[in-house]
Amino acid sequence: MRVGIIGLPRAGKTTVFNAVARGLAPVGGYGGASKPNIRSVAVPDPRVDSLSEIYRPRKSTYATVEYVDFPAAGESFGAGQGLGGQFLNDLAAVDALIHVVRAFEDDAVPHPEGSVDPARDIGIMDLELAFADLALIERRIERIDPELRTLKAGERGQLQALRDLLDRMKGELEAETPIRAMDLSDDERRLLGGSQFLTEKPLLDLVNVGEDDLPRRLAIEEELRASREEPGRDLAVMGGRFEMELNELSDEEADEFRREAGVEHSGMDEAVRRSYALLGLISFLTVGPDECRAWTVTEGATAPEAAGKIHTDLQRGFIRAEVIRYEDLVECGSEAEAKKRGLQRTEGKEYRVRDGDVVHVLFNV
Repeated sequence: MRVGIIGLPRAGKTTVFNAVARGLAPVGGYGGASKPNIRSVAVPDPRVDSLSEIYRPRKSTYATVEYVDFPAAGESFGAGQGLGGQFLNDLAAVDALIHVVRAFEDDAVPHPEGSVDPARDIGIMDLELAFADLALIERRIERIDPELRTLKAGERGQLQALRDLLDRMKGELEAETPIRAMDLSDDERRLLGGSQFLTEKPLLDLVNVGEDDLPRRLAIEEELRASREEPGRDLAVMGGRFEMELNELSDEEADEFRREAGVEHSGMDEAVRRSYALLGLISFLTVGPDECRAWTVTEGATAPEAAGKIHTDLQRGFIRAEVIRYEDLVECGSEAEAKKRGLQRTEGKEYRVRDGDVVHVLFNV
């Protein structure tokens, strides 16, 4: 899964990317990069750590998310001129978006709008993404209308339904309703096909504060989230530069610096967890002496589909799955004890895997 990192100029996008992805991409007040920075990041999961303590495997493997830090779109970005070119095409290819919102003061890096105002900048980005979707809808309508005129009324069917749907979506976008918040049926989503609308993608507003505001993280988060609650959207607050600098320290030293700054949890870990959750992803687990591992599936995946993540042969020859809840396995201390207590279940092809299931797949090919 790919998560794109976007933001207005001088918001600290690449700093946040380095913090979240433990990257070393050059940062600067005025950007200038020509290609995206890309890095895969392990999703923090204490369950893998706990299971590894029980099994002592040769390796422990976490689920991963790939982050793409897009180059600054230029000073015109945010001025209502829309997105275009390769930047728009690259954005359309990601699965979710992180919008880095500036909330820090720095006289050496003046804000393009002349002042720091996170709520204003969130609104600006929302409009830019909506403009891009409106332009896409208008282009599709321009292609559909000539074709409709060549068809008889009884032949228009799905094409007319798509035209009407696009017109309705256009009206809702103009009323500042993103596509992710629209009430679209499954049939209507199928009509849209593979359209890559930007306001349909899950979105995490990641507010980038200075070190002085770190103790107020939760209050800032609560204040800004209240005005932006909608399906498929979340908001978090982190100190991008603070977290980036902590990457140079050991985990123990970093935790000590966070405590001194009044930060209970890693902003980096929180950003990764929330973007993972926004994608509608869950993790199931496999265990053994060779490896304890978290596997990524979409929520609602069946047992055979989950097995296919491990290996295609397991999905093709799936017979059944033996499932233990993570909490039960940790409490019991071993699979044998969980089975003895009747906490291991046998599930068939219709079973939908749950987050935290410890799964052993039986198959035959």
